[in-house]
Amino acid sequence: MTRLMTAAAGLALLGGAAQAADDLTLQLKWVTQAQFAGYYVAKDKGFYEEENLNVTIKPGGPDIAPTQVLAGGGADVTVEWMPAALAAREKGLPIVNIAQPFKSSGMMLTCLKESGVTDPKTDFKGKTLGVWFFGNEYPFLSWMNHLGLSTDGGPDGVTVLKQGFNVDPLLQKQAACISTMTYNEYGQVLDAGLRPEDLVTFKYEDQGVATLEDGLYVLEETLADPAMQDRLARFVRASMKGWKYAEENPEEAADIVLENDETGAQTRAHQLRMVQEVAKLTAGSNGALDPADADRTVQTLLSGGSDPVISKAPEGAWTSAITDKALQ
Repeated sequence: MTRLMTAAAGLALLGGAAQAADDLTLQLKWVTQAQFAGYYVAKDKGFYEEENLNVTIKPGGPDIAPTQVLAGGGADVTVEWMPAALAAREKGLPIVNIAQPFKSSGMMLTCLKESGVTDPKTDFKGKTLGVWFFGNEYPFLSWMNHLGLSTDGGPDGVTVLKQGFNVDPLLQKQAACISTMTYNEYGQVLDAGLRPEDLVTFKYEDQGVATLEDGLYVLEETLADPAMQDRLARFVRASMKGWKYAEENPEEAADIVLENDETGAQTRAHQLRMVQEVAKLTAGSNGALDPADADRTVQTLLSGGSDPVISKAPEGAWTSAITDKALQ
């Protein structure tokens, strides 16, 4: 009897070990907010657990560079914009896009109407424009190169104001235009008291210089492990389930984001608006990267004048191997 009980206990232990969830760490590009609702929803609703995954979500911030976290082994996957990823790859970091939940770009310049800016081709000259850095400046610099505008100031160029992650330069009239996202800072401008009729916006999508944002990236060595490929496929599948749930249930998604905000800095109204705006960017995406979108990003970056973001078309910078497995 003792031997039978011991054997049964051993089998139970083996069964428990077989069911142990696979760990995976995701590094976000920014702080906890509805820009990343799909991942928080997937974790909260048990979609990762259904795929036998134990996912840790690490918030970003102004002092956190996602690509550096990835390079240092602090995460298995990171959320990053393709311009920053391609720039890092050209500098030697073997980073690869494995999925693209965001189909469209949410980036734009928001300008005070009183500044007289109505057409980027003619009205940016001599103006001060607020620009985010830490890798977010690449789409802007490419756009200015497309327009033939120097970013060194002067009457025939633009003066670049290194913008913090707020909208103060516009409110305080330190800049004619500032960088905003459709789902975040534009709403902050409105919350501060300005009306849509007080503003002029220029979406990167409309200007033909949009680049891919918020893709999922890993290192090449990660993809070399078949077991990790399987883990990533399950992660992408569950994440996209989270994104589609967020699209269909914005109020619940906003609440889930708030529950995960340890800072207490976010408000429900702002997160709900963000979920609804982000849904416009993830709409139509099943997670697979459209090569035409990637090529458009590359061409935008390459045709940026004398100082392009990247100097040549990348090779091996994205793969469909993971989404092919995830979508089977």
